[in-house]
Amino acid sequence: MTAHTWWLLLILTVAIAALIYLINSRLRVHPFVALIVVTVGTGLAAGEPVAKLTESIEEGAGGTLGDVGLTLALGAMLGRLLSDSGATDAIARALVDRSGTRRLPWLVTAAAFVIGVPMFFEVGLIVLLPLIFGVARRLEAQGGTKGSPYVLLGVPAIAALSTLHGMLPPHPGPLTALTGLHADLGLTLAVGLVCAIPTVILAGPVYARWIAPRLPDVRPDASLMAQFTGTGGGNGTVGRVERVRPDGPGAQVRTDAPPRTGVSVGLAVASVLIPVALMLLRTLAETLLDESSGLRAALTFVGEPLVAMLAGFLFALGVTLVGTSRSGEETRTSLTDSLKSVAAILLIIGGGGAFKQVLQDSGIGDAIASAAKGAHLNVILLGWLIALLLSLTTGSATVGIVSATGIVAPLIGTGGGLEASLLVVAIGAGSLGLNYVNHAGFWLVKESFGMDLAQATKTQTVVQTLVSVLGLVMALLLSVLA
Repeated sequence: MTAHTWWLLLILTVAIAALIYLINSRLRVHPFVALIVVTVGTGLAAGEPVAKLTESIEEGAGGTLGDVGLTLALGAMLGRLLSDSGATDAIARALVDRSGTRRLPWLVTAAAFVIGVPMFFEVGLIVLLPLIFGVARRLEAQGGTKGSPYVLLGVPAIAALSTLHGMLPPHPGPLTALTGLHADLGLTLAVGLVCAIPTVILAGPVYARWIAPRLPDVRPDASLMAQFTGTGGGNGTVGRVERVRPDGPGAQVRTDAPPRTGVSVGLAVASVLIPVALMLLRTLAETLLDESSGLRAALTFVGEPLVAMLAGFLFALGVTLVGTSRSGEETRTSLTDSLKSVAAILLIIGGGGAFKQVLQDSGIGDAIASAAKGAHLNVILLGWLIALLLSLTTGSATVGIVSATGIVAPLIGTGGGLEASLLVVAIGAGSLGLNYVNHAGFWLVKESFGMDLAQATKTQTVVQTLVSVLGLVMALLLSVLA
């Protein structure tokens, strides 16, 4: 550990502390502004050239918005179409009426597990938000739920989506680790599932049951709720009035506008499943088809998250226009309004991307990797630790996985086998832990569910850290038993 390495670690510590202070102090600085201010200060303190610093900020923000922002915008519009047609409320009503409260977190977990096979974390959460909000709103109206129903249903989704994103091929990170460590795909999938299932259960429904009563005030912003569930009288009509908590965000009563009819629940579900199916086809094509195959190229294109979400949106738009009495002008106005509620989220996600890129370009991530590499640890534990620290410093699980793979690959040779597969899982699990303010997913969860920093830490950060630690424990346990 050189003096420069210690200096970079100190800069990282101060940067995170400053970000927390700006957002939570009496100044109440907007998270986007706080992220940009801290990003600039971090880059200057780390000695990044001024010309390079501005490029890093633009590259980080632009790259993150390109990966997540456009998909989020399409997901918001898709959710608005489903809510305007009344389909979201119908699905939520069916789930609540046919399932007890105790079963609902498990049903959300199962849905997230299936959707998370082909989808990135952020994309999968966007797809699930209308269902989570719709079911949670009905639980809230019924009463009797301990704590926030949004936390009760949101935590299982976060746990399942993050576990699959980090620990199982064919997601890019685990697939890269699998290739770099010469692990067997089938064995890695089998080992990954054995590690993932108990991890998701404990970090998802079990933790949700414990944390939800301790976060009773978590409730999404009224405009975002109206967009995804069709409530709030957003289209100017007035329906029945239901009481909500007097201390909850927004109005003290909620007005449910009568949902538009004409779109069946089956077509609404198809709109959500189209992106899932296209991404799954891409996964199968990349796994089973030759690289020179034209079919593989076509399926890879349509399975890109942006293209897949666009396909689902266009399908929903078509069935909404055909199956309801809404005019094209009404639909366009509704879609425009849907983007207003996610504008702040997009800016914050972009700010988080800028922070991530500056940490990476300034050398802070390399300093962390260098420090961890000098430790004399079990190779599975070492891979997990390096991925954890690099993910924390760069704000990217994929960067953590790729870098950790390159560092530990020489330690196991090219033999593959069970150790290589367990190392793939451990590295992926490590990349998920300590998901905090420089991760786009943290801000997406925080803003979507209307949380403050402390609440987001108790959900997003703690859940993904639980997933990370449990994944490591399972990998180590299997290595001992094998």
